[in-house]
Amino acid sequence: MPTRSAAPITGAFRGSDRPIARAEAPAHVDVLIVGAGLSGISAAWHLQRAMPDQSYAIVEARAAMGGTWDLFRYPGIRSDSDMYTLGYRFRPWREAKAIADGPSIKRYIEETARDAGIDRRIRFQHRLVRAEWSSTAARWTVTLAVGPDAHEEVMTCGFVFNCSGYYDYRTGYTPTWEGMERYRGRVVHPQQWPADLDYAGKRVLVIGSGATAVTLVPAMASGPGAAATVTMLQRSPTYIASLPTEDWLANGVHRVLPARVAHPLIRWKNISRSMFYFWLARTYPGVFKRGLRTEAVRELGPSYPVDEHFSPHYNPWDERLCIVPDGNLFHVLRDGRAKIVTDTIARFTETGVELASGARIEADVIVTATGLRMSILTGVELVVDGEPVELSRQFVYKGLMLSSLPNFAMAVGYTNASWTLKSDLIAQYVCRLLRYMRAQGYAQVTPRAEPGMPARSVFDFTSGYVRRAESMLPKQGPARPWRIYQNYVKDLLVLRYGSLADPALEFRPREMA
Repeated sequence: MPTRSAAPITGAFRGSDRPIARAEAPAHVDVLIVGAGLSGISAAWHLQRAMPDQSYAIVEARAAMGGTWDLFRYPGIRSDSDMYTLGYRFRPWREAKAIADGPSIKRYIEETARDAGIDRRIRFQHRLVRAEWSSTAARWTVTLAVGPDAHEEVMTCGFVFNCSGYYDYRTGYTPTWEGMERYRGRVVHPQQWPADLDYAGKRVLVIGSGATAVTLVPAMASGPGAAATVTMLQRSPTYIASLPTEDWLANGVHRVLPARVAHPLIRWKNISRSMFYFWLARTYPGVFKRGLRTEAVRELGPSYPVDEHFSPHYNPWDERLCIVPDGNLFHVLRDGRAKIVTDTIARFTETGVELASGARIEADVIVTATGLRMSILTGVELVVDGEPVELSRQFVYKGLMLSSLPNFAMAVGYTNASWTLKSDLIAQYVCRLLRYMRAQGYAQVTPRAEPGMPARSVFDFTSGYVRRAESMLPKQGPARPWRIYQNYVKDLLVLRYGSLADPALEFRPREMA
């Protein structure tokens, strides 16, 4: 149960509003933010606004900010949701395209950080490798691998806010197929896209049917430098919907209303639309499936084998729905610039792949768009009062904290809507929590799960990347506050306005820590 005390905190969350220059490396900060992508910049912005007297730093493993939008460089890289919701609530998206390309999103993140002075707080090439909590000192001691040589540096902080997402940035997922070593062409994974890859006029095979594959195929099949042929080989179909690249209503509203009025109106319009379609898909999957099939037939024509290539065996949103802007995937299929094959790989050959059906696909370049690896603090050693913490045995509190981990939060976005909607709410909650702790005289907060609480997968998804990582991920419980609801309105009420006093949270003042 929470322990209350009016004793003041003597430094755990008291800092200086003096800007931290890039060259400085203070030994202690009040809040350490891990990751300088969409979530990390949001966390810093909210912290500066809500608690300007708190010292903080951002550690970023890469040499540049942007996270996902700095990592991925493959052709056509773009958002798969609209920028009015993927963008920040506090910084309106002002470009005409609602479905934006990767470089534009990276530039948006960089401009946000620069204009708020956040870029001066980022320590690049600082990768978190160990975090050890001491209840006696009420602080974390973190070990960082720094620079190209990965030498160790140590610092302390009062609170760790992990904003590094849940994908492994070092390597993607590629299955092992028989005969891969025989193939004489080039095999690439989108996560490590080589800058020197020239596929113009070549035969390209894209293996996969998820968001990356449906982005790559129209990009590689179109425009200057297009491939001679692009084939998308999928083991099973994926649900695909078309959205306009530009939101004509949003652009019209922006022309007649000031940004401070237009932005929230457009944002809530898109949030409501997303929530409605998700509700429809889960409540009336048959209706939703028929709608998607009708759209595919309209785009591809009645003679196209839509049921073979666009009718998955699962219900909508059992796996993530893929978005194609302006129906670009349908267009290259209809025009013959690309094609889909639904089959499984029996083996690689010297010049391509042989399928289970006996058919062959010849290819000069094979792109394995076969998925990512989930990674929540993979490779980070966590220790609390001398005891190692195993993440897979912990429960997620309100979708942002972990049982048994004091003064720790993580930003994880939605699987059925824009990532930033949730990460922004989490950043606001963390700021509220820190202010509450300071006002009440607390130095430590730890979520405590009830012994024997039933555990379930933290993601209500059947996607391969979730199943592969499930044994390593924390769990969710059967009900609030241990249940994760993929619902923005519910989270808004709880995280922005809900009470912070919760029997599931153990608060401790410094003298009792």
